[in-house]
Amino acid sequence: MTPPLSSLHVAIACGGTGGHLFPGVAVGSELVRRGHEVTLLVSPKDVDQQAVRCLADMKVETLPAVGLQEGRRLAFLRGFWQSRQAARRLFSRHRPHAVLGMGGFTSAPPILAGRRLGAATFIHESNVIPGRANRWLAHVVDECFVGFLETAARLWNPRISHTGTPVRDSFQPMEMAAARMSLGLDPRRPVLLIMGGSQGATGLNDLFLKALPQIASVVRDLQFIHLTGTLGLDVARKAHALAGVRSVVVPFLSEMELALCAATLAVSRAGASSLAELAALQVPAILIPFPAATDRHQHFNAAAVARNGAAVVLDQELTSAEQFRHAVLRILTNPIRRDSMARAMASQYEPRAAEAIAGGLLSLATLIGVVTGRGESATVSFPEPERRKAIEVL
Repeated sequence: MTPPLSSLHVAIACGGTGGHLFPGVAVGSELVRRGHEVTLLVSPKDVDQQAVRCLADMKVETLPAVGLQEGRRLAFLRGFWQSRQAARRLFSRHRPHAVLGMGGFTSAPPILAGRRLGAATFIHESNVIPGRANRWLAHVVDECFVGFLETAARLWNPRISHTGTPVRDSFQPMEMAAARMSLGLDPRRPVLLIMGGSQGATGLNDLFLKALPQIASVVRDLQFIHLTGTLGLDVARKAHALAGVRSVVVPFLSEMELALCAATLAVSRAGASSLAELAALQVPAILIPFPAATDRHQHFNAAAVARNGAAVVLDQELTSAEQFRHAVLRILTNPIRRDSMARAMASQYEPRAAEAIAGGLLSLATLIGVVTGRGESATVSFPEPERRKAIEVL
């Protein structure tokens, strides 16, 4: 039997969006707590670079961005090759024992580079409908972790574990009044939170701003936290000023847990990471899935969360400002319904998701190729048939 490890080096590819990055940070933090070394692989995008500035216990490396867009196949292939070469150079300097991809094509080059060096490889799929990159990578990695139970049937791999989607350590319940005061709001007045994900959402912003004056006229003491994204900031600030409401209007909030703890009700996209954070802090929500999301995956995420009454789902392309206003007011003015939604949202939360992923990763990495020397970890690469056999006996 393989002896226990003293320390592993784990690379986590989690760049491109907040929905990939923040769960990756959560898993990385759990691995660091267990005494292992973590390197986060992120993209050059501002959302990644801003979010990792405060991380002191993990190494951070930037790889070229990889994105597959219609009509830009050559650009995709060029970026993919550049990212894979960068990952190979990085891993040749400091070899990982395991590589975990949190989704998106940014994960693919590091996983392929790590596999070539004999590292154990893993993916986490947070959405109900797997992304194209993870559908492809599922065939080549050693194990898949999924956020929704129904996702397992949509990935081809003999080892699939339902873990939930991790959230960062800071997402712990706190007093609503304290959270509001931290954001400069009145602790006694209700708060409507509008958030479009880590990069904002123009369609969601437009729908809300059209309804803002009417909502404010009905619930006169209502306050707002509006996370607009960079593009929508100026327009939103003018609209809030014209409505004469007390608001926090910013493009992005690094302390997202404060906004969620302060919120009476949230209006949100249906990215899997955002849904996990809503569940962790038991916030009832109106979900407006991004209509252009690949394979309509946000619609499926929203439906899965709304199934037990945790959220109301609106279709952006079919919902008028008047219908949006009615949906918001029906929940804001009904505390019994809000409490019921909050309890249903809490039931969606998997508090040990990061622990489950870290534990599964470490166990399998130990089995298929890592042994401990005298105070130091050393890698033993099994021949491929033996490696496969070792996995199958689990």
